[in-house]
Amino acid sequence: MANEARPTLTFWQIWNMCFGFLGLQFVFALQNANVSRIFQTLGADLDAIPSLWIAAPLTGLLVQPIIGYWSDRTWTRLGRRRPYFLVGAILASLALLAMPRSGALWIAAGVLWLLDASINISMEPFRAFVGDQLGPSQRPTGYSMQSFFIGTGAVAASALPWLFAKAGVSNHGADAAGHALVPDTLYYSFDLGALVLLAAVCWTVLRTREYPPETLHAFGDSAPESSADAAAAGAASGGRMARACGWTALGLIAVTVVAKYRLDRQLYLVSGMALAWGVAQLLHARFPGRGFFGTIMDDMENMPRTMRRLVPVQFFSWLALFSMWLYTTPAVTQVHFHSSDPATAAYNNGADWVGVLFGAYNGFAALAALVIPRMVRLLGLQRSHLVNVWLGGAGLISMALIRDPDWLLASMLGVGFAWASILSLPYALLSDSLPARKMGVYMGIFNFFIVIPQLVAASVLGALLKAAFGGRSIEVLVLGGACFLIAGLLSLRVPLHTSHARPA
Repeated sequence: MANEARPTLTFWQIWNMCFGFLGLQFVFALQNANVSRIFQTLGADLDAIPSLWIAAPLTGLLVQPIIGYWSDRTWTRLGRRRPYFLVGAILASLALLAMPRSGALWIAAGVLWLLDASINISMEPFRAFVGDQLGPSQRPTGYSMQSFFIGTGAVAASALPWLFAKAGVSNHGADAAGHALVPDTLYYSFDLGALVLLAAVCWTVLRTREYPPETLHAFGDSAPESSADAAAAGAASGGRMARACGWTALGLIAVTVVAKYRLDRQLYLVSGMALAWGVAQLLHARFPGRGFFGTIMDDMENMPRTMRRLVPVQFFSWLALFSMWLYTTPAVTQVHFHSSDPATAAYNNGADWVGVLFGAYNGFAALAALVIPRMVRLLGLQRSHLVNVWLGGAGLISMALIRDPDWLLASMLGVGFAWASILSLPYALLSDSLPARKMGVYMGIFNFFIVIPQLVAASVLGALLKAAFGGRSIEVLVLGGACFLIAGLLSLRVPLHTSHARPA
């Protein structure tokens, strides 16, 4: 058995194992398109929105590695990853029902924490699930299938408020004093989202199976747990204390500068991140061990070379995406619908159109997921990723030049290709370099480099909006486009597995 590869799965088996992503992305799209709108409706200032959104990256940073570590060590009647799919879906459904019913801004912010934590409980094992079930030759197909469901699920979810408004549901809420209220279109949309999430995840839980640990670990196509890259990283462990002191000092200096010069309070977040990382390294250097904390720190130190090269690619890609998710609603309502007041019909029409735009880029992503495997065969993984994220960069930058909101759909075509590529090609590059016993924990660690740029965005973008961009949200989207261009160039540095090498 040790020399055997994983069995080849049929199209419908891969379909069933990825179908749950339809529900997860339905929720994700509802959140991205509408939570900033809910925050503004409940009284949030524009420059405070990034700090309110901090729940998304922080819960990912904390929850995904924990779930990955636990799921690597789990085996139940439902299997290894599927129990986490189900628990996360139930909790996220409850949070969806609560979000539009939040009566105050602080309640909505708290519900967002629950929603994001619940999504992450399901999301991380889904990524590892593909690596568990598919061999190297089928993993690009598996991750592209996930991208397809991500796109199709998000199309309907993003456009739901607009569709309900067209069907006659009230899209404008205000009390007797004229204060904005969450409209009925959002109540209907979030309630339907809870139902779709549960149905899709239950389909995957009931229609798939998992390999027992002893079978999974014996497959001959699994990456070894030790390599020259890991050995080289381990040899550098003597510098732990020096690195720990350096990061701790940097964090303390940054916190002091922000306090002394009374800089934007959101900058405490990025300063605190540097300080927390330094303290974590100090603890690991002083008290090395093999528990959860020690395992995570050791595995980060011994990351495969492919994973290390993917880190900056992910950083700039997700910085661009987070810029778009945070500021497309205020940018489009300001520039294309000429209103920043949530109590006006113009603002709500613009916010609904953003939902359509987000649905469009997810629809384009679903189509791109069908094209990308062929693109990879022609150009290779790295060049294909470069082309796709550059299309995304062009799409975001073009939004500053377009004045007719209908033409923003053309911008979303490029964003859709970038989104489909970001959700598939980095994982295809990564999964072949990960050992089966650590697939979950390394997928969780990989998520660090998705959420860290989001935390940077949450702490820096609000300050940039005020200090550098004069409150013009559209310029944040241009900055996001530039980040996409940088990510594309960096993707050329990522080494290829022999199974993905481009033919001469």
